[in-house]
Amino acid sequence: MRIALDAMGGDYAPATTVEGAVEALRENSDLSVILVGDEEEISSELSKKNCRGLQISVKHASQTVEMAEAPLTALRRKKDSSLRVAIDLIKADNADAMVSAGNSGVVMATALHVLGKIQGIERPAIAAVMPTLKDRFILIDAGANVDCKPVHLYQFAIMGEAYARNIFNIENPRIGLLGIGEEDAKGNELTKEAIKLLRNSKINFIGNVEGQDIFAGEADVVVCDGFVGNIALKISEGLAETIAKMLKREISERAGGRIGYLFFRGALKNFKRKTDYSEYGGAPLLGISKPCIISHGRSTSKAIKNAIKLAANFHSKGVLDVISKEFNQGMSRREEVAVKE
Repeated sequence: MRIALDAMGGDYAPATTVEGAVEALRENSDLSVILVGDEEEISSELSKKNCRGLQISVKHASQTVEMAEAPLTALRRKKDSSLRVAIDLIKADNADAMVSAGNSGVVMATALHVLGKIQGIERPAIAAVMPTLKDRFILIDAGANVDCKPVHLYQFAIMGEAYARNIFNIENPRIGLLGIGEEDAKGNELTKEAIKLLRNSKINFIGNVEGQDIFAGEADVVVCDGFVGNIALKISEGLAETIAKMLKREISERAGGRIGYLFFRGALKNFKRKTDYSEYGGAPLLGISKPCIISHGRSTSKAIKNAIKLAANFHSKGVLDVISKEFNQGMSRREEVAVKE
């Protein structure tokens, strides 16, 4: 399986991207990775690794997209960027999936422009995985779409449901709509209209879920617009990091803190692991016609490794084919009418 990796994307690239690719290949001999970016810089990083026997290659790209760069500017002026070349590789079927820890807005815009959407889907969405007391849940949309219509939330739910079933093997995923109250009448016009579509769907829709309930594991998929979703994601990441630091500080500042830290070290390490975004690697951009995985800009080599593994799993299980079938063959006539309204 061939994964195109935007080797220049991310705050610590290409060191972390090259290291992550090498780690992924060491764990899975069936994978091959195409490192896309500045050939000289990538080769310099590869020379520091033992790559013997690994299926790794370099595809030169003369430009790099900056993290603060506007999507339209990048599309027009950087057609030989590492991101664009990586996406062109899967467009030409020279790679099966793409991973980037670069500018997520540019990833979204470039993938949409070059690859296009699955037929029937109006807006692609980012599906981020987050921890709960029970296991995990999928947050969709986590930042791709700021302004949404009710039909978009409906489609996010369908895509999230297919992702949960095929990647996390949840037989009948519980779908919740992020809101300010459990009752259907509560919320803004967007959520109240979206509920009508979701109530008429074939998916296992459990209604509104409030912010305090999502981490308790009340739903397997939580649906919202990208503005709300990205705020929820960033607050959650920041809160988890802050709690871990606060706990460590409180233990160390108390009498016998060193002994206490040794006693709780395993629990703190486990907590950090469960709340660490690098464990999940990245988030798929659902709705695009080819597999694209967006990783955190601060991705470590571990995150890149896991993103590559996710990309391979995503492709091998044909998640996009399942989503396409859901939209073009599997929906009932009642759902089709509801979507058009």
